[in-house]
Amino acid sequence: MIAPLYGTGPVLVIAPHPDDEVLGVGGTMAKLAAIGRPVHVCVVTRGRPPAFSDEMVAGIRAEAALSHKHLGVTETHWLDLPAAELSELPHKELNAALGGLVRDLAPDLIFAPHLGDIHMDHQLVFLSSLVASRPHQEAYPATILAYETLSETNWNAPYLTPAFLPNVFVDITDTLEQKLEAFALFESQVREAPHERSINSLRALATLRGATVHRMACEGFIMIRHVC
Repeated sequence: MIAPLYGTGPVLVIAPHPDDEVLGVGGTMAKLAAIGRPVHVCVVTRGRPPAFSDEMVAGIRAEAALSHKHLGVTETHWLDLPAAELSELPHKELNAALGGLVRDLAPDLIFAPHLGDIHMDHQLVFLSSLVASRPHQEAYPATILAYETLSETNWNAPYLTPAFLPNVFVDITDTLEQKLEAFALFESQVREAPHERSINSLRALATLRGATVHRMACEGFIMIRHVC
């Protein structure tokens, strides 16, 4: 693993929606938890009626609880901001919510969604993650990595939006099956191949990222900042 992953401080994975964190960082989360790093997940949004019933939301949260336990997550934080409506929310509210959590947890490593993702929620969460991590604070995250989310990152507009070109690769050969099992626990979100949100697609992406650096399976990230 790269040097930032060998630290001892809290890790914060910021997910616009439940399951983004497992799709993009699941294998790395399991690896970090196994070496004793406290891994926190922040799910920024909550589905609201009429698009999402209270029963649907409760079901997804139950799935997340099982999935996160399987990966060794220390704690899940729900900000409950409106899903698919962050663009209509005053941006200062998103900044304040994420900023407060970052100050409370004082993580030294943050994983954030990629700016080029097609979903507006992902783009806004990325920007607010950087606002929350500004280095003029007394304590700020030394390392920020952007992750990819199948069905969001891969559907951006070529040459028009920032491409996901990973420059950090974490070997998840030993935790790939754990990641796939954790995603399978999100039963409401799993789709059949060739859908991007399928077990087959997740395995294929891990194999591709691994082959790029001569490993059996990897997750790829873009280094946004690293202070040492």
